[in-house]
Amino acid sequence: MEHLITLDPRSPLVLDTRELSRRPGSMREVQLTAPAPVDLGTVVIGIPEGSDISLDLRLEAVMEGVLVSGTVAGQSVGECVRCLDEVVDDVDFTVTELFVYPERAKAAEDAGDDDEEEEVRELEDDMIDLEPVLRDSVVLALPFQPLCSPDCPGLCSECGAHLADDPDHQHELLDPRWSTLKSIIDETKES
Repeated sequence: MEHLITLDPRSPLVLDTRELSRRPGSMREVQLTAPAPVDLGTVVIGIPEGSDISLDLRLEAVMEGVLVSGTVAGQSVGECVRCLDEVVDDVDFTVTELFVYPERAKAAEDAGDDDEEEEVRELEDDMIDLEPVLRDSVVLALPFQPLCSPDCPGLCSECGAHLADDPDHQHELLDPRWSTLKSIIDETKES
């Protein structure tokens, strides 16, 4: 069965590992700035497509494949979950991922050593695709519920007013069961 190559070596998030020569102990450091791929984040916050992400990585040849470790930095943009204002925050996270040589992955699979719970990433023609690794890492690095400030009061549940702009904002709410009593009191005040 022939293996089709699907990685584009011109992509900034595809790294060539041929210079490591599959010799355990050989190492290469990579510093680059690349445009963020599409859908790098969650529904409420993420790194916008095309914005710069900085990668400072170390590629190390090991017996099983190539170990990629280092840091990735970028700027996330999203919405505050309380007031819907824009939230912009610097994101800096670490990446550690083993890309297994295809023959090692096949040998482990044939021996029944594959762990079905853990996804195994393989090198493809001695190239590494960082995009899936970045997606997995960014989702874990971003806040689950982004806030513009820790004490954001949010929006008024009655009228949608921005409560940070008017801290004394309130509505007089009357329980409908007391409406008859209120009308009697109002009539007494008028007379």
